Amino acid sequence: MGWNWKEEDLDLILVPFGFFIMCVYHLFLLYRYLKHPETTAIGYENHNKKAWVEKMLLFEAKDRGFCVSVLSGHLSASTSLSSISLVLCSLIGALLGNSTNNFTSSFILGDTSESTNAIKYIAILSCFLLAFACFVQTTRHFVHGCFLISIPTGDVPVECIQKAVLRGSNFWALGLRALYFATTLLLWIFGPIPMFVGSVVTVIILHCLDINKDPMIQYGSNRSGNDGGGHILRKMGHELTSVVEAFEHNGRPQRH
Repeated sequence: MGWNWKEEDLDLILVPFGFFIMCVYHLFLLYRYLKHPETTAIGYENHNKKAWVEKMLLFEAKDRGFCVSVLSGHLSASTSLSSISLVLCSLIGALLGNSTNNFTSSFILGDTSESTNAIKYIAILSCFLLAFACFVQTTRHFVHGCFLISIPTGDVPVECIQKAVLRGSNFWALGLRALYFATTLLLWIFGPIPMFVGSVVTVIILHCLDINKDPMIQYGSNRSGNDGGGHILRKMGHELTSVVEAFEHNGRPQRH
């Protein structure tokens, strides 16, 4: 007996293969990030963020308002995306509870049974829930970074602030990846062929965005002093004051 081809078999072949392509690419990206971070955009950005934290500690705590503003911008973005993910989860949950095949069964090439539709919505819901959790963790770590970087005394090690900022950035990247997976799974609603094509196109676009060809920027070290480098600024200020005072003294007209 031969195998009778059915439209439902497209979901069994194309959907797992498209999901497999996405997973393999991100595993390869994770390997490159761990072994050769300079070849990835994520590693390049994290390198610059570590240097940013170190340079910001050159300023006194009362002058770090713009540092907190930068982190607050990331907080606003992560809060917005987490809210959007939660709203989409609620919407998908409502669609899952009131799903019908009247709209999709007429033009979709693939399996349109109720069980397959339920699997589609559950998979999409899982990705959005994962994105929501990642963006919540992003907010948590950036808030912690704001507290640490605004402490008046310089007792907080640089590594603690860098760890908070980098963890927030990594959870931000994970949340975006979950949204990419959710986008490809959303195409599955319109059939396995759009989902497979979307997976291939997404991997190609992400490969172009994730690769880094720029050399790592070599920043100077700020650890020559006990106060995180603040003495350098004070020294420059004293030198500038001395130059101004000398200029004013030499420029005065002499009295006879």
